[in-house]
Amino acid sequence: MMLAELASDRRGPDRLPFVDPLTGLGNAQQLRHRVCELAAERASDPAPFTIGLANLDGFKPINDLFGPEAGDRILRQVAQRLRACVPEGATVMRTADDEFALVLPLVFERKSAEKLGQMLKEILSAPFDLGDRTVRLSASFGFAVYPFAGAEFEDLLKSADTALYRSKRRGRGQITVYSQEIAQEMKRATQLEQALRNAIIAEEIDVHFQPIVDLRSDGVVGFEALARWCDPEFGYVSPSVFVPLAEERGFIEALAEMLLRKAAQTALAWPKELFLSFNLSSAQLMDPATSGRLLAIVNQVGLDPRRLELEITETAVMADADVAQKIVSELRAAGVRVSLDDFGTGQSSLCRLRDFSFDKVKIDRAFVSRISADRASEHIVRAIVSMCEGLELEVVAEGIEDISEVLKLKALGCGMGQGYFYGKPADAVATLRYLSDRHREAAVAR
Repeated sequence: MMLAELASDRRGPDRLPFVDPLTGLGNAQQLRHRVCELAAERASDPAPFTIGLANLDGFKPINDLFGPEAGDRILRQVAQRLRACVPEGATVMRTADDEFALVLPLVFERKSAEKLGQMLKEILSAPFDLGDRTVRLSASFGFAVYPFAGAEFEDLLKSADTALYRSKRRGRGQITVYSQEIAQEMKRATQLEQALRNAIIAEEIDVHFQPIVDLRSDGVVGFEALARWCDPEFGYVSPSVFVPLAEERGFIEALAEMLLRKAAQTALAWPKELFLSFNLSSAQLMDPATSGRLLAIVNQVGLDPRRLELEITETAVMADADVAQKIVSELRAAGVRVSLDDFGTGQSSLCRLRDFSFDKVKIDRAFVSRISADRASEHIVRAIVSMCEGLELEVVAEGIEDISEVLKLKALGCGMGQGYFYGKPADAVATLRYLSDRHREAAVAR
């Protein structure tokens, strides 16, 4: 049914519960009524208009932390701000717990919607008053322009919801106006998600291994496990795409546990003095059950936990520091070593070194790649190496690509390194061949 037909077929507004009792705004039924009414008015001359959805980022944790009364107080303040700031003729509604809708009769195209969204985002970023404290939130927005994004109410709302979902995927405080390109992008993301879920169930995600060497002897001391996926339909999909996708859609644990099992089984064929390095996600570091699940996998496979090294980033630690610290402590108590990855790129790395018990620090390649040409990078690496020596932490330099970097790192006293200079990530069979070749070279040298 077209919007204009639906508007003429509706019951009188006095017979519909149009009001949200918490904020005094209209509700989801009011949204439908207003959109259909506006479409009916413009039936003879179908001028565009826009609907928008605004969703509060991080509202649930605030609500959980301060209680539902504080949450209600914030929602009422959001309603007041939106009602005071929308253009003349616009209607504001609360359509879900922390979601608000806008009907904008005088917003006709994308740029105007984006400009309005930016203004509303800034207004909602101001502190909210809870009496004895204030809190800050951000909001994400999705807009859809009638009739280009849908000539029927359900289609138009679905388009706005698609735009909002894309904003939420891109991070906090984002603004998206629906277009066919965005629809195709979201459709591809959904298809990719389904393919990834199926690949995890079928264990079709591969593990490749990059050597980590002792810079004093150039001998291999371990390997970092890295995920690789080549899908029949999508081809090669970068880990920078499918790992965040698994985190966002809530199945990163299934992916990580499958990869750890595969990697640990491969490591059983290596010399026992070599360790396996494996990356943990921020989602895993927020789950208190992570340490138990990981140790269960290692024990089932039969890999000595002392041969396992888990890499965590400072960003992942910051998501829930208390839970992360508990997980790190439990893993280290079982003999697993823990390293801080991408050191130097976070916001408070020194605090993390002080508050957590790590065994190793990995210097980010952003510093290593410039160590030969940039004195500042050289001094930073020198300082990190010296500091770790005082803290009795091992150091690994990441991203080594040429001999000049190797020589500089050796001169600075860096203990370990990895990068294309020593070997690219390779599958399990090629890794065994690499180890065999290195063993043969060492025997000839002796």
